[in-house]
Amino acid sequence: MQKLRRDLSLYGLTMVAVGSCIGSGIFLTPSQVAAHLGTPGLILSAWALGGLIALTGALTFAELGGMYPQAGGVYVYLKEAYGPVAGFMYGWAYLTVINSGSLAALSLAFTYYVSFVIPVSAAMQTPFAVATIVTITLMNIFRVKFSEYFSNVFTGLKLIGIAAVVLIGLFLGSHVNLTESVAPITTTSGSLAGAFGLAMVGVLWSYGGWQHASYLSGEARDAGRAIPRAMVLGALIVTVVYLLVNLSYMFLLPAAEIAQARSLAADAVQTVIPWGGSLVAIIIAISTLGTALIYMFSAPRIYFAMADDGLFFKKIATVHPRYRTPVNAVLLQSFWAIILLLLWGTFEEVITYVTFTDWIFFMLAACAVILFRYKREDVVRPVRTFGYPLTPLIFITTSFLFVINTLIEKPIQAGAGLALMLIGLLVYRYFTRASRTA
Repeated sequence: MQKLRRDLSLYGLTMVAVGSCIGSGIFLTPSQVAAHLGTPGLILSAWALGGLIALTGALTFAELGGMYPQAGGVYVYLKEAYGPVAGFMYGWAYLTVINSGSLAALSLAFTYYVSFVIPVSAAMQTPFAVATIVTITLMNIFRVKFSEYFSNVFTGLKLIGIAAVVLIGLFLGSHVNLTESVAPITTTSGSLAGAFGLAMVGVLWSYGGWQHASYLSGEARDAGRAIPRAMVLGALIVTVVYLLVNLSYMFLLPAAEIAQARSLAADAVQTVIPWGGSLVAIIIAISTLGTALIYMFSAPRIYFAMADDGLFFKKIATVHPRYRTPVNAVLLQSFWAIILLLLWGTFEEVITYVTFTDWIFFMLAACAVILFRYKREDVVRPVRTFGYPLTPLIFITTSFLFVINTLIEKPIQAGAGLALMLIGLLVYRYFTRASRTA
């Protein structure tokens, strides 16, 4: 069996961990966090806790990545730990919830920041977001190269946007805003714990992506040392960046205005540099569009592979005769993303639906680390989880509490995710029976 070339350095792995985390979330979700918690101290505590969760998760997934360095990531971990049905369910969730929902959220984020520069009425924002999904769908079907171009552009632009917000906020903002607060949104339970749990939806959405570096264990030089270090450095860097960005928002805007802002970064910068808000909005809009293009480009390959393996409709494995792209898989994902966009309507509702489901699978994958310690003693572990078993237990416990709190506080979004999981089980049974009788 051919082995992957081990070329990735500690620096490269750290950049993967950082780049996979920092996306459009930090430009939008602080508004939801502020609305739920109200005071600067609690807001910053939520972002610090998110960093701790990301760190424990990254250290836990480092061991999994070392054990199973082949392509597939969470899909492989779940399949190896719990059987093929678990792997299929993750692929199904990726289509019906995680990736399609993320596309819906990103199209809304793009719309909000475009609206800062070009007036888009409230009634037209959803149609504008739908048009965005249609546009990136066509770009992926007819010219895959666009995704590569945009990925390179958006990575640089998001870093420029973050640096601009931090520098402007810290040097031109006012410390007075740190003493102000806003009445938090009333939760179903009416408790601070419930509000904190809802605030963590936006926080965990923004920290999502740290797991990608662990997937590259098979291509890392000195993986046993480089992977854990990259995970720790990546999580620490992202945590510091997110805390600085939130501090900058607070220096530029009072908590009440942060909680109500839809294009937060642009609104904040505009308070001290009138023309700067539009510039930041353009940078973030392009960055968000680039992220959506990457999501549209990468995930349909999963559904294509599932169909090619006989676990999904064969038509989904169709390749465009001229452009050689998985056209039906792309169209299916786009169609479902538009349905989710129309169903949920707002950025917060979409990411609640996505994050709830995503973290169920993260929790199950983390449990696999403990399971493998008993079931797979023979498997080589180039990377071992630092602080085992405490580290994975912290991650599993916080993930479980987050999932349960979301189920209590946002039962409609959580229930929709669970309902689709049940449908996924029926779909799996249908295709496995069909393959046995074929």
